[in-house]
Amino acid sequence: MTQDKKNSKPKVIVTRKIPDSVETRMAELFNVKLNLKDKAFSKDEMIKAVQIAEVLVPTVTDTVDAEIINAAGDQLKLIANFGAGVDHIDLDAAHERGIVVTNTPGVLTEETADLTMALILSVPRRIFQGEKQLRAGKWSGWSPTGLMGHSIQGKRLGIIGMGRIGRAVAKRANAFGMSVHYHNRSQLPATVEQEIEATYWDDLDQMLRRMDVVSVNCPLTPETHHLLNRERLGIMQRQAYVINTSRGEVIDEAALADLIENGTISGAGLDVYENEPEVNEKLLGLDSAVLIPHMGSSTFEARVAMGEKVLINVQTFVHGHTPPDKIVSEF
Repeated sequence: MTQDKKNSKPKVIVTRKIPDSVETRMAELFNVKLNLKDKAFSKDEMIKAVQIAEVLVPTVTDTVDAEIINAAGDQLKLIANFGAGVDHIDLDAAHERGIVVTNTPGVLTEETADLTMALILSVPRRIFQGEKQLRAGKWSGWSPTGLMGHSIQGKRLGIIGMGRIGRAVAKRANAFGMSVHYHNRSQLPATVEQEIEATYWDDLDQMLRRMDVVSVNCPLTPETHHLLNRERLGIMQRQAYVINTSRGEVIDEAALADLIENGTISGAGLDVYENEPEVNEKLLGLDSAVLIPHMGSSTFEARVAMGEKVLINVQTFVHGHTPPDKIVSEF
C-alpha cells in the first residue's frame, strides 16, 4: 500500500477497545475509527467496516469469514489481527482477494505460560474450592482431612503442542518437579528436548494414557478441532486433570463435562471455551472445574505489546514493505 499524497493517511478500523496508548498512537499515524464502546461488531457492522477500511484490526471475538472478506471493497489490503491466533480469519479467502493478514506472535508467551502453570497448580490443590468455601462462610478452621488435593511434584505433565507457549510451560513445570512429556506435529531437536527436559510421544493416545496432567497448547486448526474428543478423554487416568489455555474448540466440552461428572477424569482448568462467551452449563456446576474468562494474555504489558506489533505491521505495510508478522503458512 502506497500513499499518493504525503499527508494521506490510510483508513484503519479497530473492532474492539485496545490500550489507550496504542489507540493514541494510531490516531496520530492513521485515519482511524476506534470502538470506544468495546462492543463486538455484528456481522452487518463487520461487512460495513470492510467495505470502507483499507486496514482492518480485528480481535479473537471477530469471525472474519469468507462471506465478510468477499464483501470487502477493493481498498481493503490488510487485516492486522490484534492477537496471535488467526483461526477466526479465513486465510484462504483473504489470499484469494490479495489481502495480507498479520498477527502478533511472541508477545503472549510468558503470560499464557504463567496462567497455564497457575491452573496446573490450582486445580489439583483445590485452591478455588477452598477460596469459594471461605467466602461463603463455610470454613470452620483447619482440619487434618480438609480440602485435600494432590501434589504436582513428581507427576507427569503431557503438553499438546510444543511451540513457544508449550516450551515456556515445560520450563515452569520442570521448576516444580514435574516430568514433562509432549506430543507435537514433529519432534523437537534433541538439544531443545534436553534443554526443557521433555520426552516426545509420536502417538497422542499413548501419551494420554500415562499423564497426570494434560495441557492443551496447540493452535486451533481443522486437524485439532475436537482433538480431545470423548474417546480420547475417556482413556485418560482417573486421577488426571485437563488444562486448556489454547482454544476451546480443541476439546469436546460436553464430553469433558460428562467425564468429570462421572469421575472418569478428576477435573479441569479452562481459560477458553468452545462457544465463547457461553460456557457449558454442566461445567459451571462442577466444583472440580476451574473456569476463568479467557485471561491468558490479560496483562497490561502483553496487551500493549500486542498493540505495538499491530502498529509496526500496519506502518510497514503502508510504507510498501512486507510486514514482519505476515501469515505465510497458508499462502
